[in-house]
Amino acid sequence: MSESIWIWPVLTGVALALLLMAEYRQSRAGKWLFKPLASAGFVLTALMAGALESIYGITILAGLLLSMAGDVLLIPRRRAAFLAGLIAFLLGHVAYVVAFGVHGVNWLLATLAALLLVIVGLWLARRYLPRIEHAMHGPVLAYGIVITAMLAMAVGTFGAGASWLILAGAALFYLSDLSVAGDRLIKSAFLHRAWGLPAYFCGQLLLALSVML
Repeated sequence: MSESIWIWPVLTGVALALLLMAEYRQSRAGKWLFKPLASAGFVLTALMAGALESIYGITILAGLLLSMAGDVLLIPRRRAAFLAGLIAFLLGHVAYVVAFGVHGVNWLLATLAALLLVIVGLWLARRYLPRIEHAMHGPVLAYGIVITAMLAMAVGTFGAGASWLILAGAALFYLSDLSVAGDRLIKSAFLHRAWGLPAYFCGQLLLALSVML
């Protein structure tokens, strides 16, 4: 594998730093420039790591591309764009679920992880749903189910002998979704993005790099 692959994670890191600055300054132009650039970095990382050489890699790449679409759709503050972004990310998580299934799963561990995550999900729903407008309850619950399945499958895949990159990447993606929920559905605040965006982009980079193993 060419050493030039590391150019693209560095691109994501630099673009992420500039994106955080744009978020802090509330620069609309900066968000439109640096967020897609940071996303392009993890897509190119996967391609350079050999994503097109295996079914696992192709399905991970599909998830990354859908996530990149979701990133762009979440830049505007309009509800329609947010819902479209939610759908894009939901389909991205579905792609990751398929990818982990293709890689191999320890179903006992995946089931145990799912049960634990359902408990966490119920606690989060009880805390957040009353503060979210009723029209968003259905989409948010559907999304919660899919991200729970995604992380549970990642645990099962790790338990079946897969690289830690898969588990760490999925866990960071899951955590970053909590920051998005707080920022977009409860109260917009830079603090959510200050930790959520690094968690998200690091998670995606780890999943992108997992295709080379």
